[in-house]
Amino acid sequence: MAQETKPDKESKEDVLDIDLVKQRLDMLDRRLDNIDSMITVVAERVMNQPITFEIICPHCGKNIEIAIIGNQKPTK
Repeated sequence: MAQETKPDKESKEDVLDIDLVKQRLDMLDRRLDNIDSMITVVAERVMNQPITFEIICPHCGKNIEIAIIGNQKPTK
């Protein structure tokens, strides 16, 4: 006699797992697109005008200023 297998149950679980992986990949893709958009905006701003960061050192309390200047001339 042939043994009965449970292909329906296993295949349903596999389909659910694949759908979950697809959903997570879509979420990751959207997040990466958002990060890419933010980085592009920051890079464009740096190229158009200088940006200055002022940071306070947690060890000595001294102010540290970091200036980033792009090489593109500002246009109006």
